[in-house]
Amino acid sequence: MLRITLVCVGKLKERYWREAVAEYEKRLGRYCRLDIAEVADEPAPEQCSPAQEAEIRNREGERILHALPAGSLPVALDLGGKERSSEELSAWLDGTVLRGASHIAFIIGGSLGLSDAVLAAAKEKLSFSRLTFPHQLMRVIFLEQLYRSFRISRGEPYHK
Repeated sequence: MLRITLVCVGKLKERYWREAVAEYEKRLGRYCRLDIAEVADEPAPEQCSPAQEAEIRNREGERILHALPAGSLPVALDLGGKERSSEELSAWLDGTVLRGASHIAFIIGGSLGLSDAVLAAAKEKLSFSRLTFPHQLMRVIFLEQLYRSFRISRGEPYHK
C-alpha cells in the first residue's frame, strides 16, 4: 500500500480543522497509509523584515527536512509549483507510483512559506492555486484532493 506522509508546520489549534483532518484520515485509510508529521512553527512578529522572514523560514525548513522520511519522494506545496486539475493530480499520483515511488512526502510550510533548502530538496512542486490559503486550511484542502485523486483513479463515484 502506498505510504504518504504529510509534513506540516504548526499544530491545528481549532477543533473544526482537527475534525476535518480526522474525517479525511479515516476515508484515506482504504487507499494509503497516511502519516501526518507536525513540526513546530517559529513565532513571527507582525512586522518582520525580509531577513527575519528568511530566518523564520530557514528554522522551520530545518525541522521539515529533519522530519522527511528516508527514502520518500518529497513534494512541496508551493505557490510557484505546477498547477494541476483534480484529474491531472490523480494521473500524476498514479504515474509516480508506476515509476516506483512507494512513499511520497508532501510538505506544507508555515505562514511565511517554505525555505529555499526545502524547495531545493523537493523533487516536485505542486500549487493548488495562485491564491494564498492559511496553512491550516491547506492541510484540509490537500487531504480532500488526495482522497478525490484516489477516487478518480479507481473510477469510484465522488468526483463531480
